[in-house]
Amino acid sequence: MTNATQKSHYWTGFRMGVPFLLVVMPFGLLFGVVATEAGLTTLQTLAFSSVVFAGAAQFAALQLMVDNAPTLIVVATALAVNLRMAMYSASLAVWIGDAPFWTRAFVAYVNVDQSYAVSINEFEDTPDLTVPQRVAFFLGAVSPIAPMWVVATALGIWLGEGIPEWMALDFAVPICFLAIIAPMMRTLAHMVAAVASIVFALVLAGLPYNLGLLGAAVLAMMIGAQVELWLTRKAAP
Repeated sequence: MTNATQKSHYWTGFRMGVPFLLVVMPFGLLFGVVATEAGLTTLQTLAFSSVVFAGAAQFAALQLMVDNAPTLIVVATALAVNLRMAMYSASLAVWIGDAPFWTRAFVAYVNVDQSYAVSINEFEDTPDLTVPQRVAFFLGAVSPIAPMWVVATALGIWLGEGIPEWMALDFAVPICFLAIIAPMMRTLAHMVAAVASIVFALVLAGLPYNLGLLGAAVLAMMIGAQVELWLTRKAAP
């Protein structure tokens, strides 16, 4: 395998990752603004986006911190929101599990919803790619996303309340996840889990400290898993 081939897959991934900047930038701007308004310093906010590196979990944890929720609840909620990353990792391991350890460690660190969605679709559609080609594609897909998340957070801190209301940054969060999730609704189990998560989130919305979100996530995953098992048994000879 030549370096030219890997570069080709890198730039293919890069081009597929660029469109996500349309939602990543507003998402990061919004976090910078909200975190600053919540009382975090510039260093704390930038560290939050650079170290935690998980937008949805950051927003969930920040809201609980503002509400003075117990530390255990803050940590548990952030972990629950990011539990999907463990499933992403298990899914990616099938395709790049033979890569060197430090490569896999770096992929795990920079892995986000957008890079996972783009990469897993490419791997499934082109199963004959080699491991180096898959890694190159993944790194290409995440290259425009990862640094711009931190840059957007910094811009949000700097611009603050100067951002005009017509930009409606709060719409970036649901739009981002709709853009990611919609193409992945490929099986009945996926759709059932998605609907179940919505229903339970609404039913449990009254619980304190966003515990309804935790409950909805766990129940939806359990239901989706059961549907998957049922479909597997049904398809078995």
